[in-house]
Amino acid sequence: MDFNFILLFLDSIPLQFDIFGGEKAALGSDDPIIKGLILSMFAVTGFGILLNIFNSAVRKKMVDQVKLKRIMKETRAWQKERMAAMRSKDQAKVAELGKKSSYMNKMSMEMMQMNMRPMMITFVPLILIFYLVLPALFTYTVAISPIPLNVIPGDMFQLTCTAEQAADPDHVCEVENALYLWAWYFLSSIAFSGIIMRLTKTSMDLS
Repeated sequence: MDFNFILLFLDSIPLQFDIFGGEKAALGSDDPIIKGLILSMFAVTGFGILLNIFNSAVRKKMVDQVKLKRIMKETRAWQKERMAAMRSKDQAKVAELGKKSSYMNKMSMEMMQMNMRPMMITFVPLILIFYLVLPALFTYTVAISPIPLNVIPGDMFQLTCTAEQAADPDHVCEVENALYLWAWYFLSSIAFSGIIMRLTKTSMDLS
């Protein structure tokens, strides 16, 4: 499954606060246009699906999928063969494969450029929708998880509200384990990205 545009996007921006100086500590609105937990859940999921379709369409248009998969297959086969030679301590084989290192590095760079090209188009609309459209449409939390999902230490990547946050009347969390708007969007996008890329034949999977 390829999460390239989603994960690169999430890795490059602050998630738990409004970069435009809002008073609340999460993306969302006190008086959202779309109200109700069930409607919000499905609507945010719909945004995630639509943006995945947009990303896949741009990727299909801009990237030569046949060439990309050929490069991926060639580089992965070389890496696998090289690792096997290193494990077996076959120095002659390692030296022979090492002669192709510069060529393989060139192929890897070309593959990276091919993958980054569609992001130059999809990244800006994603930023605008994520920061300007979604927070106006939805409240701060749009779903409830049966269990806590804060598996990564620290406050930067909190998916669900803690009991302490839910007990704080000044915090955006109303109940424990409520999912933030960005978190539900992120999980929805991840859940459907692989399916959409397979349907549009833009998957990075070689099988």
